[in-house]
Amino acid sequence: MTYSKINNLTGWLCFLIAAVTYILTLDQSASFWDCGEFIASAFRLEVVHQPGAPLVSMIQRVFSSFAFGDKTKVAYCMNIASALASAATILFLFWTITALAKRTMVKVKEEMTKAKTITIIGAGLVGALAYAFSDSFWFSAVEAEVYAMSSLCTAIALWAILKWEAQADEPRADRWLAFVAYIIGLSIGVHLLNLLVIPAVVFVYYFRKTPEPTNKGILKTFFVSIFILAFVQFCIIQYMVSTAAWFDYFFVNTLGLNFGSGVLCFAIILIGGLTWAIRYSILQKKQTLNLALVSTMLIMFGYSSFSMLIIRAKAKPNLNNTNPENAFTFLNYVNRAQYGERPLLYGQNYNADKIDIKQTGNLYRKGEVKYESAGTKSDYVYDKKTLLPRMYSDKPEHIKFYKDWMGFDDSHKPTLLDNIKYMFSFQAGHMYMRYFMWNFVGRQNNQDGQLGENGGGWLSGIKPVDAIRLGDQKSLPPSIVDNKAYNRFFFLPLILGLIGAVWHFKRNKNHAAVIALLFFFTGVAIVLYLNSVPIEPRERDYAYVGSFYAFAIWIGLSVIGLKEWVFKKFTPAKSAIFASAIALFAAPILMASQGWDDHNRSESHLARDISVNYLKSCAPNAILFTYGDNDTFPVWYAQEVENIRPDVRVVNLSLFTADWYIDGMKRKQNQSAPLPISMKPAQYAEGTRDIMYYQDFKITQSIELKQIMEVLLSDNDEDKITLQDGSKSNILPTKNFKLSINSKDVIDTGTVPLEDAGKIASSMEWTYNSDYVSKGTLALLDILTHNDWKRPIYFSSAMPDEQYVGLDKYLYTEGLTLRLLPLKPDTAKTEMYERFNVKPFYNNMMNTFKWGNIKYANHLDRQSADDVTMFSNMFNGLIGELLNEGKITEGKAAVNKYYEVMPLKFYSMRHVMSSFYFTENLYRLNDLNRANAFINKSADYMNKELTHLADVCESKNQLSSEREIQVYMTYLGQMVKLTQAYKQNDLSSTLEKQYNLFATRFSPYFSS
Repeated sequence: MTYSKINNLTGWLCFLIAAVTYILTLDQSASFWDCGEFIASAFRLEVVHQPGAPLVSMIQRVFSSFAFGDKTKVAYCMNIASALASAATILFLFWTITALAKRTMVKVKEEMTKAKTITIIGAGLVGALAYAFSDSFWFSAVEAEVYAMSSLCTAIALWAILKWEAQADEPRADRWLAFVAYIIGLSIGVHLLNLLVIPAVVFVYYFRKTPEPTNKGILKTFFVSIFILAFVQFCIIQYMVSTAAWFDYFFVNTLGLNFGSGVLCFAIILIGGLTWAIRYSILQKKQTLNLALVSTMLIMFGYSSFSMLIIRAKAKPNLNNTNPENAFTFLNYVNRAQYGERPLLYGQNYNADKIDIKQTGNLYRKGEVKYESAGTKSDYVYDKKTLLPRMYSDKPEHIKFYKDWMGFDDSHKPTLLDNIKYMFSFQAGHMYMRYFMWNFVGRQNNQDGQLGENGGGWLSGIKPVDAIRLGDQKSLPPSIVDNKAYNRFFFLPLILGLIGAVWHFKRNKNHAAVIALLFFFTGVAIVLYLNSVPIEPRERDYAYVGSFYAFAIWIGLSVIGLKEWVFKKFTPAKSAIFASAIALFAAPILMASQGWDDHNRSESHLARDISVNYLKSCAPNAILFTYGDNDTFPVWYAQEVENIRPDVRVVNLSLFTADWYIDGMKRKQNQSAPLPISMKPAQYAEGTRDIMYYQDFKITQSIELKQIMEVLLSDNDEDKITLQDGSKSNILPTKNFKLSINSKDVIDTGTVPLEDAGKIASSMEWTYNSDYVSKGTLALLDILTHNDWKRPIYFSSAMPDEQYVGLDKYLYTEGLTLRLLPLKPDTAKTEMYERFNVKPFYNNMMNTFKWGNIKYANHLDRQSADDVTMFSNMFNGLIGELLNEGKITEGKAAVNKYYEVMPLKFYSMRHVMSSFYFTENLYRLNDLNRANAFINKSADYMNKELTHLADVCESKNQLSSEREIQVYMTYLGQMVKLTQAYKQNDLSSTLEKQYNLFATRFSPYFSS
């Protein structure tokens, strides 16, 4: 069998191994975060969040047809699309590694020996499968996200440029370069991260065309590659659209022609100009110019997948982010305008003072017959700026983090050196390097570790600061050892990658430099470009998988290094076999065995069940306000794909500040009537009433909400103030709100049952909880003013308290949601006290809710484990309120339901904390056996954790993990008091001894 055939067949074997792995571990339905939005948008070809992924949507839509009408299988089929794309990535990675190895080991026209074949194929197997089983790539491979297809585009582009390199001297070889350009163009419709392969492509071209590279030539090529990257990113993706928008503005506003006429003219000029230029380059035999022009044209062809978004936006789908139907809204879409900008090279520190506001541009929106002004873009002017501002966010939680991380006091003014230290220590050191180590060294657990606390450690699954002996489980707390995400690779994949990198640079500096460049641009360069703030809502390791891809190439090439350096005394064939076998066990086999259990989502459907729970717990024709990704995107999936409760209108408050989103809420969607929003489009158009500030007019009495809305929507100058930029803005004159209640409306609509008519308040009075009113809050208040209780109103319980606009004392828990009810507030309870609507709450928990198989799931990821705590707290609240009302039978039934659906395993201290209140309810029900069993289980868990923490303190002779110790000791002390209160004397005595023992062990390390 020839080498070529072996290479092809083994590559497909890698594809098969990866595909089977991913399909077996595939999420069965929609996953958390963006997956629900992507699945819903792909199924109905809608418009996802910026900057869009139209190619992914179209491919996933094709895969959804394999559900054959079963809408419950649509998400699974789209997940398979990610699995197959990921498997194809492994296929092309294998061929890339073997191409690099062959290019280095086998000279042109040299005969391929058996030993070299084994070595090269072994290298491909090790590297490709190591990446297949890497933590971050595997996670994205089993869900319907963009990153699987993004990796595939990167893999194809790198493989194709190596195909060109091998055939560069042959006629028509440049067709491979054109193919690379087209793939890069297509990749824009997947994810912009793929553009970072451009510098590597440019350097392969340079090294192939330059037999003897020079330092000057390499430097020149580097700047050329940056120019090409910038040209695609800015000129093609952004400025081309911007130019088209301004053409349209001129044709519509100046020449009086129809919308789109300027875009059409620009397209004709652009296509005509490129066509003429390409023809000129052919006639004049200017090969380099021709290649550049053809590549540009093909990148544009690939970029044309975005036309789908414009077409679908005009159809006004339910999910229509930014409504990119015209030139200016499409420009905002591709520019990611809704996310704002971050300073990169020059800007302010977190404690710089704002001294002025400067206008940076104009905003335009589509009017009835022409484009109209939508206000101006403006930026703050700061008293002091610095180069490389890394600590720039002025949000209180970010400022606190900067100070804690860097050890600053309140008066310290960060310098350039401080920013550089922060960049290397946190952004590059803690964040990126931690992600890198997860993939090639090991992982401590599935907890977030952005704050550098308990979770997310990496040193072979152990926090580096602990300096614990490698692999010594006796030195680890059970919360780590028992965690399925505790993956120990013993540094072996990392060591192999370093061996491969050293071998590569020794044997083929040019190719090694290309891979190093890919590693840099898809890793550290992203850290520099994103300039991320701390305390993100989720880990961002998926953004750096390109660099992990590059490192996997070196893991593969380590086989050759092992063969030549470690096993060189054996015969060539035996050394190749030994090196391949050792590397296979040290990387992919070890990584697969350690990672299988925490990447296996085949038993998981929690995100889907929670979304259904949200919808089914709402009364007919309800309005459900949500806020974050995980209480919105899965719900969108349930409605748009599975058509569950299409009568419920889901309103995401994060998007409610946008005029296009309010437009959508004023239209019928599915079986949901338009929302009762009275505002006219001109009153909430972009640039109008974006922010209205509170002015204290010393109004002490509560003002009717309708009157407040009249002031906020007034066009009279006396109801406005003049801002620093000279513009006029409405103001909020009071925070004392009032909404009068018509009891008949409340009863007739079923909001409150007739038997509770006496509980209805004559008016709802509350204090607004912010110093400004956003456009989204204005729309929410408009709904409250004009709804007249015709549609039930719910808020997700997962959103920040400030999103409830001060209505807390009128919000009643019914499970996952809080229902707005016009009941007389209980004066004995504070506004933040949780209130319960017990009857629907009990029915939801006992009959309506599904529980995502959390009791029997093989593994729960971080989000799912957090949801276990959320469910536990819901049971605690329900049972406690039932007991307060004397409903003992229902309370016991709720307890039995808890044992039926909830896992009894503790995943973290948070679960121990929630179980404490559950145990208290068991004691109140006189269920002593279950209560004592929970106490013993909790005590055993904390005993092991505290023993470990005490051992660490004693080994270091100093205090370690102070916050953890305090939390555990606090709850241990509360358990002593709880068992004493319910006369469990023997158990209480045992717990007290345990408490005193640890108090004695920790006392030397706490200051008096």
